[in-house]
Amino acid sequence: MTAPVRVLVCDDQALIRTGFATIIDAQPDMEVVGECGDGRAAIDLAERLSPDVVVMDVRMPVLDGIEATRLLAGTGVANPAKVLVVTTFNLDEYVYEALRAGASGFLLKDAPPAQLLHGIRTVATGWGLLAPEVTRRLVGRYAERIRPVPGTPDDVPLSTRELEVLRLIADGLSNSEIAATLVLSHETVKTYVSRILTKLDLRDRVQAVVYAYRHGLVA
Repeated sequence: MTAPVRVLVCDDQALIRTGFATIIDAQPDMEVVGECGDGRAAIDLAERLSPDVVVMDVRMPVLDGIEATRLLAGTGVANPAKVLVVTTFNLDEYVYEALRAGASGFLLKDAPPAQLLHGIRTVATGWGLLAPEVTRRLVGRYAERIRPVPGTPDDVPLSTRELEVLRLIADGLSNSEIAATLVLSHETVKTYVSRILTKLDLRDRVQAVVYAYRHGLVA
């Protein structure tokens, strides 16, 4: 049998934290290995418990979720953790910074339980997850904060079709939506996504979105 996904839940609101833990622990393929209410505690617990996924709030005391994510999953971290940020978009004006800090996925707190569970499973397998509404509203809103890199879109080492897929990823489309838009099979889209990540040396879809904006591939 496959070992269950080990999850650490970090949220300063006890009711939300308990709710997430109850939903997660009810799944046969998941287990909550720890709970905490601030980013510093999340780092300490992650070092001790080695969870597969950290479900992270953003606004917390002691150390916020953005800085905690940077210390757990950022560039240069020896064994980066997989962090799924679950946030209230309208309140968290700096969530985009968590993306830059190394988060593997984003969901909104009002998402149904099935989306939370899907997000944990997706991030655990190594795939990044961006809820479409988060991508369209958050990345679009904060795109101007991304510092462009020198060069032009023509310098990006992707084929024409791969560029199309990357732009649609940056627009927040899921693989199924991309398949419908480009009239491709779902498996073909998955192959394109994997190829894009490999060619650009990116970890997941989250990094692909940042790459697309930094290289001027989307407005």
